[in-house]
Amino acid sequence: MASPRAGVPRPAAKGTILIRDISHLATQNDALGEIADAAVFIRDNVIEWVGKTADLPADLAAADRVISGKGHVFMPGMVNTHAHMFQSLNRCMAQDQLLHGWLKSLYPVWSRLTADSVFTSTQVAIAELLLSGCTTSSDHLYMFPNDVTLDDTIRAARSLGLRFHPVRGGMSAGVSKGGIAPDAVVEEEPAILADMERCITTYHDNSKFSMLRMSLGPSSQKTVTHDLMISSARLARKYPGVRLHTHLAENEEDIVYTHKMYGYRFGEYIQAVEWDKCDCWFAHCVKLNESERSLFAQRGIGVAHCPSSNTRLASGIAPVRAMLDQGVNVGLGVDGACSSDAASILAEARLALLLQRAGGDPRGLGVREALRMATRGGAANLGRAEVLGQVAPGFAADVVGFQYEGKVAYAGAGVDPVASLLLCAPTSGVVNWSIIDGHVVVREGVLMAADGGEGAGEQEFDVAGMCAAADRFCKELTAGVAESALGKQ
Repeated sequence: MASPRAGVPRPAAKGTILIRDISHLATQNDALGEIADAAVFIRDNVIEWVGKTADLPADLAAADRVISGKGHVFMPGMVNTHAHMFQSLNRCMAQDQLLHGWLKSLYPVWSRLTADSVFTSTQVAIAELLLSGCTTSSDHLYMFPNDVTLDDTIRAARSLGLRFHPVRGGMSAGVSKGGIAPDAVVEEEPAILADMERCITTYHDNSKFSMLRMSLGPSSQKTVTHDLMISSARLARKYPGVRLHTHLAENEEDIVYTHKMYGYRFGEYIQAVEWDKCDCWFAHCVKLNESERSLFAQRGIGVAHCPSSNTRLASGIAPVRAMLDQGVNVGLGVDGACSSDAASILAEARLALLLQRAGGDPRGLGVREALRMATRGGAANLGRAEVLGQVAPGFAADVVGFQYEGKVAYAGAGVDPVASLLLCAPTSGVVNWSIIDGHVVVREGVLMAADGGEGAGEQEFDVAGMCAAADRFCKELTAGVAESALGKQ
C-alpha cells in the first residue's frame, strides 16, 4: 500500500534518555540559568529533570539510553521562524540583485518546480537546519506550480523528524493587477483560501507537544490583494493555534511600493488588513520606524530577523537593538537558500550579533541575547513559548549538543564554551547530538532517518542520495536560463 502523499506522522517517543556529565548546559530558563557538570533526564517526549549530575535522583540514574555530555555544550533546540525551503535547489543565483530584481529573475525558474523537486529541496533545507542545531522550523511555501502542494513539504519534514510549522502561502496579484510576480505563477484567491482550509483541517494539530501546526501567509503586499490578507486572517482565527506570517518592510523598495499602491506605511497597512494581532509574526522588518516598532510591542507582534538574506540582497540591517529595547519579540530566520545560500540557524545568530555591533557599539547585541533569539524568541513567534526554547522540566524533549572538546574550531575557547558557539566558527560546528520529541535525529554528528517504519530501529539518513537528487533537479530547473539570471557576472 502506498504511503500518503504527506507521509506518516512519527509517534512520540517512548522510553527514557539520560544525558549526563554535560560540561556546559545553557538552559535558556531564567531560574535554572547555565549549569556546569549537568544532567538532563527525558521521559518519552518530555524533559522530566534538569540539574547537576551530582544531584541526580537515584531513581533517575539509569535510563534506556545514556549519553555522555562531556566536552559538550547542550542547549535547547533552536527555532527557525522564516524559511522558503523550496529554494534550496537554486543557490548562488541572481548574485548582485536587490530584492525585486532578484525575485523577477527567479520566478521563471521556480515556475518549473514539481512535487518531487520541492520534496527534495525541502529535505536539503531541513538537513542543514538539523545539523546546525535547529529542531523546529516554519516554512513559507507561496508558489504552487505544476503538481506542487504543501503536502510535499510535510512529507519531507516527517522523513527527518523536524518539528514543523508549515505556512500555506499564496500569490494572487500578478503584474496585471499591480503586483511584481508574473501572472503565470499566481493563483485565484478562492482556490488559495480553499487549500488553506484543507491544509488546516487535514494537518493542524494544536495539542501541547504537537509536531505540526499550520500558519497562513499570503506572500507579501507586493503579490496579493487586501481582500486575500483579510480573508486569510479571518480564516486562521477560526482555528485555535493557527497563526499568520508574511514579509514586511524588507527594504527601501518596499517603502516606495507600499506608499505608491496604498498611500501609507507598514503600520497602517497591517492594521488595514487585520494583521495587527499577537497571532502574527513578520519576516525582515528592516525598515520599521519607531512608531511601527511601538505598535509591534503593544500588540505582541513578532519579528523574524534574517541577517544573511538582508545583507546578501543589500536590504539593510534591521534595528534589532531598538526592537528589543522597545519590547518587540525577535526570533531568527534563515530565509530561503536563494537569498542566504545556506540554512544554518547558528550562523544567523552569529551574524545577528555582529551586525548589531557594526554601528560602533560593542554591546549592540550580546552572545546570550542572540542565543535567546534563536531559542525562546523563535518559540514565542510560533506560539510555542510554553513548551519550546528551554531545557526545563515540563518542556518538550528538544535538546541539542555541540562537541567543543578536541575540535580545532573551538580550541582555546575554554573560558566560555557557550559563547564559542557564536564567536568562533559556527559553520564548522555541526551539532553532535539532536533530540526532537524524544527521538534522536542526529547521533554523534550523523543525520538519522525518521521514516524507517515501525521496528526498523535507528537508520542513517541517505544524505548522498538526497544530494544527488538535488543536483539533478538543479540542472533541470536552470536549463536554458540566461547567464544573467544565473548570476554569473
